Amino acid sequence: MNSRQLEDEIFRSYYKSGNGLELLMINNLKNISDDKSRLLSNFFSLSFLRCANYLLPLITLPYLVRVLGPQKFGLIAFAQAIIQYFVIFTDYGFNLSATREISIHRENKKKVSEIFCSVLLIKFALLVVSFIILSVFVFAFNKLRSDWGVYYLAFGMVIGQVMFPVWFFQGMEKMKYIAALNILAKLFFTVSIFVIIRQEADYRYVPLLNSLGFIIAGFTGLWVVLRRFKIGLEVPAFAAIRREIENGWHVFISTLAISLYTTSNTVILGIFTNNTIVGYYAAGEKIIRAITGMITPLSQTIYPHICKVASESKERALSFVRKMLMLIEVPLFLISIAVFLFAHHISNLVLGEHFQKSIPIIQILSFLPFIVAASIMLGSQVLLVFGIKRLFSMSIIFPALIHVTLLLFVIPFWGATGVAIVCIFTELLVLFWRIIGIRMFHKELFTRIFCNETKN
Repeated sequence: MNSRQLEDEIFRSYYKSGNGLELLMINNLKNISDDKSRLLSNFFSLSFLRCANYLLPLITLPYLVRVLGPQKFGLIAFAQAIIQYFVIFTDYGFNLSATREISIHRENKKKVSEIFCSVLLIKFALLVVSFIILSVFVFAFNKLRSDWGVYYLAFGMVIGQVMFPVWFFQGMEKMKYIAALNILAKLFFTVSIFVIIRQEADYRYVPLLNSLGFIIAGFTGLWVVLRRFKIGLEVPAFAAIRREIENGWHVFISTLAISLYTTSNTVILGIFTNNTIVGYYAAGEKIIRAITGMITPLSQTIYPHICKVASESKERALSFVRKMLMLIEVPLFLISIAVFLFAHHISNLVLGEHFQKSIPIIQILSFLPFIVAASIMLGSQVLLVFGIKRLFSMSIIFPALIHVTLLLFVIPFWGATGVAIVCIFTELLVLFWRIIGIRMFHKELFTRIFCNETKN
């Protein structure tokens, strides 16, 4: 008899003996234990994934920048930045909105199937629209038309992301599937890079290999959902489709706005300068984004948990957020200081001597992980969980518009360095907007999070 069977036998014995109070207490302890076990399992799964996402690119990045050089590496980065718009468009905020719906209704198989089919249908419709838009832009602008093959090969990332139901696995709190399938895709890309990319002329294979990795993971993810979770495919009702569109709207607009001060950095820089300068900026930014990405597994793990807890107890949810803020911010601040001080050594080790112009980028962006982590916790884990969608949206939309406006003035004078400065400014603006917004309009939340006060 295993430990789980033994627990169940004890519960049955207590039930038969009539010890109802003891049974209730033990059952509550059992539920708490299960919650902690699930959270730890999900966290370690996503942490393992993040380590892979962190280490594998650091293995391929030094190789690619040396083989391709700043110009071709910049072209690939520019193409992937443009494709990222379509990834955001087809995601439509479902990674948060659909995750929340799945998490709340996970015990209702019929409801889960309805949500799954509705979201999948919407995403495939958006995929078709994305392909049409890409084709129009590629052949309308000379800068894109000259390398049209790179953009179409990179579009496979969108196909893979549409197919991969990360929002379903997050909602069901089965993060191990996300970890396993994403690592499979990363390993495929990493190994293929060293086998196939041998010279600068092989640059077109980089987006192709990346796309194949995403598509393999996406197809496998769909297969797991249909076979493992027994989700049936059916045409959803129009009301269900409309509901999912409405639920994801605020997150979609916010995510689109976020892209204005993340993805758009590379795109606007590429429009006003050249691929070589883009290469210097993208290489430095990739190092910082790899560090910032360490926040993702924790955020993905606790979001569905906080949604569930908040529906039961506001106090417990806010207490959990406060603890997470302390746990995350201190080590990230120390990491940021270390990156700033040793940026020269990091650049030489990872990028090589030909990317000296990336060093200022690394130093300026070094505190990005510390700032972004606090912003994410207040945004997705507080504002979205407690339904404060308007403040969430406004804290992104207006800073994003300011960001783009500043870029248009800064890039002609300071180039890539100016983009990095504006990026830091905008992330701070988003963070302060959320803090001040919570302080002014939701004082109770502010007090419990920042002042450690509880309701009497």
